Amino acid sequence: MRIIFFVVSLLAAAFLPGLALAQSAIDQPLNAKAPYALLIDEKSGKILFERDADVPISPASMSKLMVHAIVFDMLKSGQLAEDTKFQASRDLPKRVAALGPKAAQMNIRAREQVSVLDLLKGSIILSANDANILLAEGIDQRQAVFVSRMNSKAEELGLKTARFANVTGFDDPDEKISVRDLAKLAEYIINEHPEYFPLYAQREFTWNKLKQFNRNPLLSDYRGADGLKTGQTAESGYSLVGTAQREGRRLVLVIAGLPTEADRKAEAAKMLDWGLSRYRTVQVYQTGDKVGEARVWGGNRDFVDLVTRDSFQVTLTPEERATAEVKLTYQGPLLAPVTAGTVVGKVRVTVEGKTIAELPVMTSTSVEPVNSMWEKAWDSAKIMIFGG
Repeated sequence: MRIIFFVVSLLAAAFLPGLALAQSAIDQPLNAKAPYALLIDEKSGKILFERDADVPISPASMSKLMVHAIVFDMLKSGQLAEDTKFQASRDLPKRVAALGPKAAQMNIRAREQVSVLDLLKGSIILSANDANILLAEGIDQRQAVFVSRMNSKAEELGLKTARFANVTGFDDPDEKISVRDLAKLAEYIINEHPEYFPLYAQREFTWNKLKQFNRNPLLSDYRGADGLKTGQTAESGYSLVGTAQREGRRLVLVIAGLPTEADRKAEAAKMLDWGLSRYRTVQVYQTGDKVGEARVWGGNRDFVDLVTRDSFQVTLTPEERATAEVKLTYQGPLLAPVTAGTVVGKVRVTVEGKTIAELPVMTSTSVEPVNSMWEKAWDSAKIMIFGG
């Protein structure tokens, strides 16, 4: 058997008429105010907007994403368990208080034992500095050792501008990262640790009877928002690594250097609105639509129709629709008997060679084997000669 494929331009398909967009709505430029910004379509990797995206900046609490990534890695590999408990040092509350009256914390008490999962919730939902410190010291005893681990992970991920100096994100001349590298870090968490990504959408967390709320301004009223991390210090201004997903497309946003909390929320919503407005959903196939046919050897019919198992939609920009292709691939030829409803391949939509959506295809009907020995022999000979 060999893989057989067919390709057709998405624009050539019959379902596209009537889907033209008002270009005036699509082509409006983005009036962004953030000094540092990046907006990416996560599925295709296309950069929709950027401004000084490679300039190293102070990340503030956005750097906590690296702590999360490391802990997620250790949970995935079995080096840690969610119920692993770390004991806070006697002076942890005093050290966190010394960071300043506005320093976020989850209210961990001296000598208290806290599980890894609860520490992650504190760090992710509340941006709790005591949670990050206890994670670092629980894993590596000393924060400096864990910081080295953070820098090694940054190098592993190819974050060219990333340099970490602490586990809290407090301003330090040696702690810098670009918004592009922050976006890469966010995408790593989204794609490599989907089981923990939903933590970023949780709205509140209570520890030691202190109920606190997620600081991400998008979670309260922006449809589709589900992460990731805010940041704010005197040097960095108000910043955000955010993400939202609608109709199967996810955008990742990083903005930094805004003067107020209100500016951060308004800028994030505006940029996501602009990015998401560029996409429209295209109905590619309905359930049971024929997408091709497959050669059948040794059967009472030579071909069987291949149909979609489910309905199939993709969300594309006008530019993507101009270059998108639909590719049908299956293992062929099929050998009788063939049972109706057998998944034998898939149909994919690709943009510039990158798959952005795919759907299984199956046989529409059954094909019974032929009874005649001569017909079987003839089909076998054709397979040997023509290879299907």
